[in-house]
Amino acid sequence: MEEPITQSSIEDICKQIHGNLGNFSLLVRVFTGLSTQHECQKIRDKYMEMYGEDLLDHLHNKIDCGASKTCTILSLSMINLHERDAIVAKNAIFKERGCVNYKALIEIYVGRKSSHFFLIQQAYQSKFRRHLDQDIMSIEPPHSYQKILMALSASQKAHSADVSVHIGKCDAQRLFQTGEATSGGFKIDEGVVLEILSKRSIPQLKLTFSIYKHIYGHSYTKHFKNKYHGEFEEALRFVVKFLKNSPKYYAKALEASMKGKTKDESTLERIIMSQSENDMKNIRKLYKNIYEIDLRDAIIESIPIGNFRDLLVGLTMKSSIGL
Repeated sequence: MEEPITQSSIEDICKQIHGNLGNFSLLVRVFTGLSTQHECQKIRDKYMEMYGEDLLDHLHNKIDCGASKTCTILSLSMINLHERDAIVAKNAIFKERGCVNYKALIEIYVGRKSSHFFLIQQAYQSKFRRHLDQDIMSIEPPHSYQKILMALSASQKAHSADVSVHIGKCDAQRLFQTGEATSGGFKIDEGVVLEILSKRSIPQLKLTFSIYKHIYGHSYTKHFKNKYHGEFEEALRFVVKFLKNSPKYYAKALEASMKGKTKDESTLERIIMSQSENDMKNIRKLYKNIYEIDLRDAIIESIPIGNFRDLLVGLTMKSSIGL
């Protein structure tokens, strides 16, 4: 287990940074060497105390001047996790005109604990003077993801943190009876699905879809691939896949982001940034099992040498102990 950072080491790091402020290689080494975002925050606070300057402002100035994506990731590492997610959500909705990144939003609405999710909503409102749910509902043209996201937002307000096998069985049976058990072939009942998504906690929803597969011998979304496939089914299929095994989803998304001549670096950095202190160890294990290469090595092979690559590798290796 790593030793917690000491006050004297924080001061030494700040002196190093101040003496080499334009050295982004140093900043990459410093911030990937820290264990948690809380330690990054300590560096930022101590730097402000010692020199009267905010490291975050320095990095933002570099971003405004067209500096590399390295500055963007470094700046995100210095803010609270819920504020970071609020920025990701805002970018997902507004960054590319007419092209909403619903997958990034699902990662937040499904992949965060209820306590963290509420902090994200508060940070979004405080930072942007807007309401996250309202911005999602106002997206044009309308999309099925909006209905599902609003249901998931309600599910984050579920009062009970406990999961119930009985409720899971009842919900699984209801999904079956209003789906593949209907006469004339499979037909999804959006009202039933949205009701269940909105009334159950995320852990309870995970249990329900696991029970469905156990009872009926296949996943709930099995039939979504055939002629019954539509926009709602496609969106729901993604959500269920994420609910069932988020590390596997992240592993496959990372692989897809590094394939081909055109790399999807925004997805690569978003996932690595969000999971570096969360579930990266499991993601790396799954990635290696599926693709027979360590995620670190895959990044090195796919991304050109430089600070950006070093930063991604460093974040990926943060939870490498025990692998």
